[in-house]
Amino acid sequence: MKTVGMKKKKLPVVLASILAVVGGIAGFVAFNASKNMTAMNKTVDSGMDILSKYAKVTPVDPGEYKQIKMKGVMNFDVSQYDVENIGDLSVMTVNMGFMQMASYVITPYEKNMPLLSMDFMYIMGKRKAYAEFYDLVEDPASGEFTKVLSAVREFESKYSDMEDIETAPAWYDKYLTVAMHKAAKNTDDAKVEQMFCDAIQCYMETAEGLDTLDAEAKAGKLELTQEYSDGLIANGGVSTDVFKSELGEEKTKDFFDNVFFGTNRYRNI
Repeated sequence: MKTVGMKKKKLPVVLASILAVVGGIAGFVAFNASKNMTAMNKTVDSGMDILSKYAKVTPVDPGEYKQIKMKGVMNFDVSQYDVENIGDLSVMTVNMGFMQMASYVITPYEKNMPLLSMDFMYIMGKRKAYAEFYDLVEDPASGEFTKVLSAVREFESKYSDMEDIETAPAWYDKYLTVAMHKAAKNTDDAKVEQMFCDAIQCYMETAEGLDTLDAEAKAGKLELTQEYSDGLIANGGVSTDVFKSELGEEKTKDFFDNVFFGTNRYRNI
């Protein structure tokens, strides 16, 4: 009887210990999430400040996609903008507790520029920074576009000392001339922020030196962008697959066409 009594007394102690560990982990995750959200929001705000120095940036109502809820733990806050003489900008941020992520996509329609897609992930004390330039232009070998790529490669070389992340081959690699996939730590947040801002500054400085496309060239560029967007829906991608699994293929296409890349909106301008 005494043995049984002792075991009963120990159960609350064990349970309390488990709860203490769980609470400690939860607190640690919450603390890091708060710090990471601050760093992420500061990075996005700094990038928007840089962008606004080069062009008028006008908010666009993303409608039903202002917040996209997925799997109960992922709430994507979505913002959309018109960047004067450039095209569409979509910005998404999400806080999943253990990870925070900012996605920033400039889709050009007015000038012969690549699409710029950036994903910055804050995973506890680790960082992943992706900057990808998609050559959605009719003639990537043209002299004008070659100069654009030269400017982008100069930006790329500034961060050659950062650790590279290997990524799996994908069908859309055919559009990528320059892709940076870098790893860092939370002690490198200032450099990660600088990389984000430098990408935007390089992009906008280069765009300033280009003429606005004529109506025929704009139409051709839009169709190339639509082809790429439709390819993501048909063939998939890391982020695309997440949206498709939650929203369905038809709804994901609607989101891509009207907000994420804005092809429908620019088709009607």
